[in-house]
Amino acid sequence: MKDTQHSWVKHLVDWGPLIAFFVTFKVGGLMQATAVLIAATVVLTGLGYALTRKIQPMPLVTLVVVGVFGGLTLWLQDETFIKMKPTIILGLFAAVLLGGLAMGKPPLKLLMGSALELDDAGWRKLTLRFALFFAAIAALNEIVWRTQSTDLWVDFKVFGILALNVLFMLTQIPLIKRHQLNSQAE
Repeated sequence: MKDTQHSWVKHLVDWGPLIAFFVTFKVGGLMQATAVLIAATVVLTGLGYALTRKIQPMPLVTLVVVGVFGGLTLWLQDETFIKMKPTIILGLFAAVLLGGLAMGKPPLKLLMGSALELDDAGWRKLTLRFALFFAAIAALNEIVWRTQSTDLWVDFKVFGILALNVLFMLTQIPLIKRHQLNSQAE
């Protein structure tokens, strides 16, 4: 039961602010959606901490970036900052993954090691692929928000990035299967 509760809390912290942002944008516009995003991120991250007594690194980075860039958006009444937020977060993730690889310690193994059992080559390849994917999506976000309407950018941020993530994950299944440690020796 404890794992189910933690899974539920993780999903709430991960998806709650994005859903609140999207719904608020559709009824109230980008500035109101940004305010709701900040509030939802703070409240749900706090709730997640209250229930689990820990905050994972990715939601913590997201909390800080949402607070800074969302705050700048509201303070300066300039939507540029909130539109750059995905670029900053994805760029940071790519940099951390590449930095870990450069130091010989693939960060994905630390983050996903309990869910996947891969050989070292598999962790290195998967980490590199994730880093390159995050960098590509960060660049794509820049292209979309700079060349398209705010309505289209919000749809891209909510649905496009999600779809690209799912597609990317599916394309990694062959790599995972090739490098999965043989757990059938039991």
